[in-house]
Amino acid sequence: MAKSLQEQLLAAGLVDKKKAKKSAKAMKKQEHLQRTGQDNELDVAKQKAEAARQKKAEQDRELNLQREAAAQQKAIQAQIKQLIDTNAISSERGDIKYQFVGSDNKIKQLYVDQAIWDRLSRGQLAIIAQGKSHAVIPVPVTEKIRQRDEKIFIYIAENQSAELEEDDPYAAYQIPDDLMW
Repeated sequence: MAKSLQEQLLAAGLVDKKKAKKSAKAMKKQEHLQRTGQDNELDVAKQKAEAARQKKAEQDRELNLQREAAAQQKAIQAQIKQLIDTNAISSERGDIKYQFVGSDNKIKQLYVDQAIWDRLSRGQLAIIAQGKSHAVIPVPVTEKIRQRDEKIFIYIAENQSAELEEDDPYAAYQIPDDLMW
């Protein structure tokens, strides 16, 4: 007569008597649960645990995505700050007031020297909001900044040599070059 698998494993020395008894007891318990219908309760508990695990994994994924987005935004802001700091044109003896309309539609003023004022008024330089202050930067740098963040406030003076309107009543009057408002 053929020996059972358990007897063969015991004879080969792969399993000891304690493990064999433990596995036999677990099998009898499982058979009893199936006969009495309590096995379904274990399956329901397993399903609930699996659903909770999947929900936790999904929440962790979303949290990681939010953290990555925040880190990406922080890196972009650092790049913008570096572009502004390295390309900012400072005016040590700024005695001329340059006025412009700020992001809140209020007139802001910035003290600059004559060379910077001329370049600002011709649209060769731009003014960018840097926190609560403003900085003067070259126009090509503004394109690099706008590629990173389109919402940042950048003021570039419009070219005054634009064509005059046909029905402009003040077209005959010349605006002086040295007019400061």
